[in-house]
Amino acid sequence: MASIEMRNIVKKYGDGFPAVNDVSMDIADGEFMILVGPSGCGKSTLLRMIVGLEDITSGDMVIGGNRVNDKAPRERNLSMVFQNYALYPHLSVFENIAFPLRLAKAPEDEVKRKVTEASDVLELGEHLDRKPANLSGGQRQRVAMGRAIVRDADAFLFDEPLSNLDAKLRGQMRTEISRLQRRLGITTVYVTHDQTEAMTLGDRVCVLRKGVIQQVASPRELYEQPVNLFVAGFIGSPPMNFLPATVSGATLQTPFGPIELDATRAEQVAGRELVLVGIRPEYFEDASLVDGAKRDLGTTFTAKVDVTEWLGDSQYAYIPYEAPPEVDAQLKELSRELDSDQLRTQAIVSIDSTSRIREGREAEFWLDARKIHVFDPESGQNLTRDEEAGAELTRMAAEDRESGL
Repeated sequence: MASIEMRNIVKKYGDGFPAVNDVSMDIADGEFMILVGPSGCGKSTLLRMIVGLEDITSGDMVIGGNRVNDKAPRERNLSMVFQNYALYPHLSVFENIAFPLRLAKAPEDEVKRKVTEASDVLELGEHLDRKPANLSGGQRQRVAMGRAIVRDADAFLFDEPLSNLDAKLRGQMRTEISRLQRRLGITTVYVTHDQTEAMTLGDRVCVLRKGVIQQVASPRELYEQPVNLFVAGFIGSPPMNFLPATVSGATLQTPFGPIELDATRAEQVAGRELVLVGIRPEYFEDASLVDGAKRDLGTTFTAKVDVTEWLGDSQYAYIPYEAPPEVDAQLKELSRELDSDQLRTQAIVSIDSTSRIREGREAEFWLDARKIHVFDPESGQNLTRDEEAGAELTRMAAEDRESGL
């Protein structure tokens, strides 16, 4: 195993465009790091620079304490699992897994031992004589992972390994990859555009935007204390709602009525006129189902519901609202960048599945005002982020990792 250190990494192509722009990050020995972001954000390019498949324009890549900028991929002792599995169709499962050992001219008894151990871990023992064409997508991905395991590499690198699988199989493979990484305790860097994979797999998550790091933190810190609009909109499904609001002292005037701020947040937004209020869908509820003691901790408003979606264990209501042209344009641009059609001038509200709220009718909603975020509409920065609370969340995640939880 080995740590991975990136120091001011830049990757420019022939036209001078920086696909990766001044990235600095430390990945601890044994850590599971996720690189996440929309298409074109530079996450796969960064992964390929770690393994040596892309040249580094400037900066230093340090693996296990050694600068590896000038080392070929075979000299870095890293195992990479690709999106398309990259299996040899004419070889059996056994020989596909054994391939890196054959290249290293390992003794036959070592080959058999390592392939058997890897196949047992991945539950491939009964498939060792089969060809890849006769396997399911999940089984092929496990073969690719087995080939990575037998190398005794310093780190595993995964490049969107589950994107070719159906939704149910992706869920199963996420669990297998997480269990395998915990069992082996090996440094792992995992690229994905799926924020669900990022939130469920990683010890920490690095969110990238146009080649620039936006935030590196534990999944919980990203969710509860996002540093800006981009991270807040990307992390979470459905995404965070962004409502325009004018500031009047300690009161935010939103399309759904006034929201009172506590003294700390009122001070953080003082002197501003227009802001964006970020509210997670689950911070809303059907007002008729809110306990009286809890009701006073938030605010209530009445709005007309456009659409409802009942999912069995939960329910979503969509509430349109009016926004200034500059805010509407910004949300549309952010929606395009995140490849999401949900960041529009509508609020997505999560309500209890037993709620009788119906589309096309007005209903009373309750909002937990204690959990809102306030963003600068121009810079996108989170004005009310609690840095101490965020750091504590990531510290707790690190302690859980070290204790094996």
